[in-house]
Amino acid sequence: MERRVLGTIMAGGKGERLYPLTKDRTKAAVPFGGKYRLVDFVLSNFLNSGIYAVYVLTQFKAQSLIEHIQNGWQLGQVLRDHFIVTVPAQMRLDDSWYKGTADAIYQNLNLIEHFNPDIVAVFGADHIYRMDIRQMVDFHTISNADVTVAAVPVPIESASRLGIIDVDEDGLIVGFEEKPEKPHPISNRPREVLASMGNYLFKTEVLINELKENALREETRHDFGKDVIPALYKKWKVYAYDFKENKIPGEESSEEIGYWRDIGTIDSYYQANMDLRAIKPSFNLYNPRWPIKTTGYTELPPAKFVFDEHGRRGVAINSIVCEGTIVSGGEVRDSVVGRNAFIHSYSVINQSVIMDNVKVGRRARINRTIIDKNVEIPEGAVIGYNLEEDRKKYYVSPEGIVVIPRTEPKE
Repeated sequence: MERRVLGTIMAGGKGERLYPLTKDRTKAAVPFGGKYRLVDFVLSNFLNSGIYAVYVLTQFKAQSLIEHIQNGWQLGQVLRDHFIVTVPAQMRLDDSWYKGTADAIYQNLNLIEHFNPDIVAVFGADHIYRMDIRQMVDFHTISNADVTVAAVPVPIESASRLGIIDVDEDGLIVGFEEKPEKPHPISNRPREVLASMGNYLFKTEVLINELKENALREETRHDFGKDVIPALYKKWKVYAYDFKENKIPGEESSEEIGYWRDIGTIDSYYQANMDLRAIKPSFNLYNPRWPIKTTGYTELPPAKFVFDEHGRRGVAINSIVCEGTIVSGGEVRDSVVGRNAFIHSYSVINQSVIMDNVKVGRRARINRTIIDKNVEIPEGAVIGYNLEEDRKKYYVSPEGIVVIPRTEPKE
């Protein structure tokens, strides 16, 4: 019998380590890959998996996220159990905002009780991946698990920034450490550890009981990864689901199978964008059998590459260029360019992320830079080649990525 699943997406994070991209928007609303926002990837996974009842829990600077979902993610009103609804923090139980991810679900238990699902899926909104969630539901059901945690093998060097899981030979979780200094490697794989993806399935009654108990504790941070999951495996059947076993139609390359990126920092955000633009990308956006959906901008014309008045040709090589963008005598290499941008003559964009409505002036040179929406780069500007000078004007990440924050559009 098919289980009744309710999806809940945690989309309220400040995303402080993604600043300045989160200066004016919540983390889940940060643009990615030219035409998407981070939340589009988890929403696409739910819909492609046949899970059509989803609540998106929001909190900080959520206006653009709410508008994005209202404009592009409405399922209609024919079936009552098919919906994607944003749920702002409402302070239903006290006068505080969400204290953590577990508290966010706790403050909205009325929605879960009203829907009455067999399983509640609690997923994050800040990861880039494809996943058939129904396969995880099947594993959860066959295992008779009380809780299932999606897990992915990662290099042992990454353990200090993730929640690390120990499992027995049956996949039952027997240990959980948040950001350990000395993690236990996977059996027979000494250079890898098993990391939590921050995606969970709960039997509904287990989730409700645990959240009510967690809410009464004073010494807790009310967070799934930091408090709830590390305590659960000691008294419930908590299994790890190996994400590497998830099969997605249309995924052919071994590199793409099991692809997952946690977009926690500017450098991880930049690298995930760079993963998209190769001839054989690590993450392929061009998979019609598991499409990544987003809001459509049907009024924008196709991208255009033209000669300028001096006969210089506009080109883009190993790059993604979105609709409405014009490259007029400029050159784009190994980059991701959003909608409605304009790249002027003799300018060169290299290994960069350019968002919507950006104007790059003549003879500008841009290297390893993220330019947020509505920015105008002046003629002759040189950015990304002298980091000491760039730090005087812009944010520069630990790995040397320059970030230019968005500006408000001109009237």
